[in-house]
Amino acid sequence: MRALALCLALVGIGKAQTSPPPMPALIVNPRTTAEKIVNGAKREVLRGVRYDPGYYRIAYPGGDVPANRGACTDVIVRALRHAGYDLQRLMHEDMRRSFSRYPRRYGLRRPDPNIDHRRVPNQMTFFRRFGRVLPTAVTGSAAQTWKPGDFVYWKLDSGLDHGGVLSDERGSSGLPLVIHNLGGAAQEDVLTRWKIIGHFRYPK
Repeated sequence: MRALALCLALVGIGKAQTSPPPMPALIVNPRTTAEKIVNGAKREVLRGVRYDPGYYRIAYPGGDVPANRGACTDVIVRALRHAGYDLQRLMHEDMRRSFSRYPRRYGLRRPDPNIDHRRVPNQMTFFRRFGRVLPTAVTGSAAQTWKPGDFVYWKLDSGLDHGGVLSDERGSSGLPLVIHNLGGAAQEDVLTRWKIIGHFRYPK
């Protein structure tokens, strides 16, 4: 099996921190879909999920990799599942109907529900088709479009893709913190650390 182009593990992610960032605080009595998405993402940090982009054979629908493992894409998958949306099923059904609309980067001739939803380019394609596409700028009027529960995707300095979920908490930069998994699930002030290539909201 070819290497999975999911997210990058254990790379330089900027200045070393002298102490770990504080643990995220769950939203009490979440009511909106966005609040449930945020809490689902925060639970990845609270569970101490380790980075693991490996290929797993999983159940369908509702399948998942081991709960203590995952990649950046799994943060998004699990956050949506916490809000009642099975991204694995949603993407597989769309890929069965419209496989040619998805990136042909992985040498597959047909959809694979074990991994398709765990690949950044596929997630971005799905959200472009069915989500709300939002600005990637963080200044001026675009700054107001960044809301808790939104999804952000970056191009890392290495050239690989990465993604995360916007938190309801803000960092010292004044920007929303992002829940992501790049070596381990964390909530950090990294929205502008890498080149932003996608900003989506789902459902619209």
